[in-house]
Amino acid sequence: MRKYFLWAAPILFIVAGLGWLQQIDIIWKMGLILGFSSIAIGVGHLKVLSGYQYTFWIITAVCAGLIFPDFFLHVGGFDMRNKWLIQIIIQMVMFGMGTQMSIKDFTGIRKSGKGVLIGLLGHFTIMPIMGFIIAKTFGFEPEIAAGIILIGSCSSGLASNVMTYIAKGNLVLSVTVTAMSTLAAPIMTPFLMKIFAGTLVEVHFFNMMMEIIKIVLVPLAAAMVHDILKTYGSVAKRRIYVLTFLSSLWLGIVFLFGNSFQLAEDSTAVHILEIVNFLCGAFIVGSLYHLLYKAYPKIDAIMPYFSMFGIIYFTLVTTAAGRDNLIQIGFLLFLASVLHNGAGYFFGYWLSRASGLDKKSCQTIAFEVGLQNGGMASGLAGSMGKLATLGLASAVFSPWMNVSGSLLANYWRKKGDKEETVAVEFSAEAN
Repeated sequence: MRKYFLWAAPILFIVAGLGWLQQIDIIWKMGLILGFSSIAIGVGHLKVLSGYQYTFWIITAVCAGLIFPDFFLHVGGFDMRNKWLIQIIIQMVMFGMGTQMSIKDFTGIRKSGKGVLIGLLGHFTIMPIMGFIIAKTFGFEPEIAAGIILIGSCSSGLASNVMTYIAKGNLVLSVTVTAMSTLAAPIMTPFLMKIFAGTLVEVHFFNMMMEIIKIVLVPLAAAMVHDILKTYGSVAKRRIYVLTFLSSLWLGIVFLFGNSFQLAEDSTAVHILEIVNFLCGAFIVGSLYHLLYKAYPKIDAIMPYFSMFGIIYFTLVTTAAGRDNLIQIGFLLFLASVLHNGAGYFFGYWLSRASGLDKKSCQTIAFEVGLQNGGMASGLAGSMGKLATLGLASAVFSPWMNVSGSLLANYWRKKGDKEETVAVEFSAEAN
């Protein structure tokens, strides 16, 4: 079935070209969007390109956002940049990613401590510094420049784990670095933003830390609740269910009597109470999800698609909101993404080599340093109400990171397979 979409794509692009020549807007615009959509569906038919299907959906979202910005910013009377909608979707993205992790991933530092430390050091130094240098060199306006620094200051995402798997790298090291950088993000991301972007935009360290806890650590905690219920013994399960009951009780009290607390708006106490409420919600969501998992075990395999949908949503809305800026500086932002991403691969790899890690671990660290969590950057930009400027870099950087990561992963895998074949043949000849 998918091959028919591949055949339809060139026809749709021809229709789009004819519409553009005849200056019939609706024909060339719809032809272009449907053409990219057909490619995104059809590439799944080709084994050599099936790994790029998600990337083509991202490209389709960018195209749609550029062509019909108003349509995708306001659905009916609803603003798609609504802060609560953004928060819910980014939490869904992070929860979907979290279901592919486990408690054991956070204990992997015992097995590969040196590699983890090098990965974290490279990730939280190379990328924000390179982001700052590139932003200053290109002379972007302050909020767009700060967006480049923001994506460089975020944790690594599951994309690095996928690329490491494709490249046949050190998957245990990759997953551990991703887990530890995610845990470090509430402190490191605001800290790095304060240092490198504090003169470009107003950075409230505590507020940003609270936002990262809400949009990253809370959904991750919910996923870990599910993992404990799925893999640990009856004692651990009983404790989780007790905590879930107490969480439900607490949220019921807050719902009924919350107005009587009379806390000053935007005070530290309000933020802490909000985090407590979110964490209580994490126990409830994790437990409910586990019940759903017991009824439908395949749901864990489906959750990453929800994460992908969320990132496509952010790309679409960010592109639509920042359309004017993107038309003016889109090429420069793309060039910045290539340089930033390439620097991460290069310095991550050679920093690891200089530290004495084996080649597979060095390749793994290259992915961990070079690939950032674009969804987290978009979510933070949206929560700050600056999706059109601060979030613009992530809309451009994310598609390129997927493309470059896939190319590099496949190159390293083929190179590794060739080296293994040569080694086997040499060994056979020696015997």
